[in-house]
Amino acid sequence: MKKENLNYTKTHEWVGIKGEIATIGLSDFAVKELSDIVFIEFPEVGKKIKLGSPFGTIESVKAAFDLNTPISGEVMEINQTLSDNFDLLKDDPYEKSWMVKIKIENSDELKNLMDFEQYQEFLKK
Repeated sequence: MKKENLNYTKTHEWVGIKGEIATIGLSDFAVKELSDIVFIEFPEVGKKIKLGSPFGTIESVKAAFDLNTPISGEVMEINQTLSDNFDLLKDDPYEKSWMVKIKIENSDELKNLMDFEQYQEFLKK
């Protein structure tokens, strides 16, 4: 996925939409800020999650943060490869490093997301 075609949250998650599935990952900005990642926890497939609630946790040598869902829905798939290889986040945060795929419950929630240009402006603040 090209980062210019994705949408973003203020907590630095990215969202790619294909049909009724939202693929969610962590922006390269967030990955650089976290630096050395040591642990990632994902939800179970089938779990229902609500907009703004945590869908997982990411820990680095600096700190631990919740990963917040930018859209309500049901977890359809998790990227197990990422759990075993944290370096993928640094190497390819937008293609191989997606975290979860969620079946969208309410597409109106997508209106709350920033496009790439808006996200770049947000990062400057």
